[in-house]
Amino acid sequence: MESISPNIFVSDMKATVSFYRILGFEITMSVPETGDDLVWVMMSNGKVTLMFQTFESLADDLPEINRTDGGSLLLYINLTNIQSFFEGIKDKVTVLKGLEKTFYGATEFSILDNNNYVLTFAEHE
Repeated sequence: MESISPNIFVSDMKATVSFYRILGFEITMSVPETGDDLVWVMMSNGKVTLMFQTFESLADDLPEINRTDGGSLLLYINLTNIQSFFEGIKDKVTVLKGLEKTFYGATEFSILDNNNYVLTFAEHE
């Protein structure tokens, strides 16, 4: 195995792309390649890649995919310069848990994305 790129199902692709741009992510691929009616998007920031897909795009192929917003998922993202990153986004997102040093030595904070997924950002020193 070499990597993992979660494919996260969303209800509003435009809002999702806008939210993740606040976090510094950029679109690297999409379906369709151009236009406003995107059904699948790959976004990256550094070595972190996330994919987002509409429920409707797989409704016929995988009807088992269903959930309430947010589901039972927390994305744990390692980064450097966490203080600077936090200061740059804290007033633009919903912060669930502010910067704190954990018992295992990481500095972390958690936010809620526009689809009610929890994102925890961490810097390990």
